[in-house]
Amino acid sequence: MYSTKNLIKIIFKIIIGVILGGIAYKILSPFILSILPAQFLKITSLALVNSINPCQIAMLVLVLITILTENEEISEFEHKRNKKKVLLVGFTFTLAVFLAYLFYGMILVQLFNTFTNSLKENSVWIKDGFAILAMIIGALKIKDYFMYKPGNFGTEMPLILRPRARIWIKRITSPIGAFFIGFIITLFLAPCTITPLLVASESLSRLGLIGALPWLLYFNFIVVLPLFVITLIVYAGFTTAESVSQWKERNIKRMHLIAGLLLFGIGLVLLMGWI
Repeated sequence: MYSTKNLIKIIFKIIIGVILGGIAYKILSPFILSILPAQFLKITSLALVNSINPCQIAMLVLVLITILTENEEISEFEHKRNKKKVLLVGFTFTLAVFLAYLFYGMILVQLFNTFTNSLKENSVWIKDGFAILAMIIGALKIKDYFMYKPGNFGTEMPLILRPRARIWIKRITSPIGAFFIGFIITLFLAPCTITPLLVASESLSRLGLIGALPWLLYFNFIVVLPLFVITLIVYAGFTTAESVSQWKERNIKRMHLIAGLLLFGIGLVLLMGWI
């Protein structure tokens, strides 16, 4: 626990850091944007926020542990089969998450496109509203670094949904099952992953559905990349699913802080009209 004095000092440093970061970005943005398009920076940053989401990592780890502990005592041959099953189940679960987010993103882009076209005169207010939403959720994530509580509103899967998610995951016995349940699990993850997807979809809606599709594919590739990596390193034996789970628990506050700073910064940049 932090003392009040230390907490004030840390918050003050974060505020100063955000302000200095904004000033630095304003100065360097012409150079940065001459190398990388603004859209690329925006979508990449939003995708990174979701890619380091503890909820997603926790769900995948539970899937892998479920497969690895199907049988307490197995032969060496069965152990090798189990490892292959871990690879297939991990990949199909991750593919389901990728396709589910892609599906939700396409729906959101189309909704925003229709909504914005009908209210063109208020489109700036809509953009600013999502920028402020990103800053609020970012601030909540930063708050979790100092005052973390599992299931916090807007930053993690609500505690009331977790037992149901675990029940669904423990029913996985095959790659096909992992795919269908992975698709369903994204609904449980929505409370802690929807904000970056909403902001990205609103921004991409100006391109139309076809124009936004390559960006949505890129966004979701970044989001699920850590899940692919975790599956590969567990399959290869570099670490265990339990070790990944323990690492996630040790670093969950830092993950919230990094995601929060990114999301708050993106919201600030959008609100100020710097990109």
